[in-house]
Amino acid sequence: MGQDTIQIHNMQFYGRHGVNPEEKVLGQRFEVDVEVDLDTRPAGLSDDLTKTINYAHVYRLVKRLVEEECFDLIEALAETIATHVGREFGPDAVRVCVRKPHVPIKGVLDYVAVDIERTPESWQSPT
Repeated sequence: MGQDTIQIHNMQFYGRHGVNPEEKVLGQRFEVDVEVDLDTRPAGLSDDLTKTINYAHVYRLVKRLVEEECFDLIEALAETIATHVGREFGPDAVRVCVRKPHVPIKGVLDYVAVDIERTPESWQSPT
């Protein structure tokens, strides 16, 4: 049987993440994609929201983490999002991509991104 995926792409939030002190004071926009793997057949057959992952709840969780937490690295932000989504919603896997469009690098680029995938073993561990 194939794996189903719920995708929530290009969520945009204002956060204070970065190594430089100015990034923590001024803040900037961050873009986040979250994909969760699960069997959506029970929801599809029953048309019952309680048999799937409510993406509005995922959005609110990610919004809170990006806007209220503070990290030096987008790697840490992505890991935190994946862990919280995994623990709260219990999917088979979580993929998170965090993009930082305005990086303090002298040069021309669209963004810097970190893209991770985690499974239950990672969010169930005590670390």
